[in-house]
Amino acid sequence: MRVAHPSSPGVSARMSRQTNVDTSAERAVRQLLHASGYRYRIHYPVPGMRRRKIDIAFTGVKLAVLIDGCFWHGCPEHATSPKANAEWWRKKLDRNIERDQETNAQLLAEGWTVLRFWEHESPHAVMRQVAAAVDREKADRRKRRR
Repeated sequence: MRVAHPSSPGVSARMSRQTNVDTSAERAVRQLLHASGYRYRIHYPVPGMRRRKIDIAFTGVKLAVLIDGCFWHGCPEHATSPKANAEWWRKKLDRNIERDQETNAQLLAEGWTVLRFWEHESPHAVMRQVAAAVDREKADRRKRRR
């Protein structure tokens, strides 16, 4: 991918402040899960994939929770396309989506359950879905042991 130059100093400053970990959406979901008694790992490495992390990982039941930003991951409701350097941005954002699919495939191949959510989703709704999945995985695990 060729290096794109910022279209203005303001754009450059804004993009340099973008976070890729501990976003407000991730923190909100984690806080609710923790308050409900769930324990998890954060920024857990994806098995077999250098430099890729699971936002919230329940390692005991192999449940991966990823919370994707609407802009960076191509949300069907909120994604936008920058006008400056449009071709470069389109390739970059398309590659992010491909990378998400590769990560999902790798996690599934390793026996993980993958839950992906958008940053705009209600943290309470996300927490309830994650909690239900964790509880289901724990129950299935107990059944297999018997």
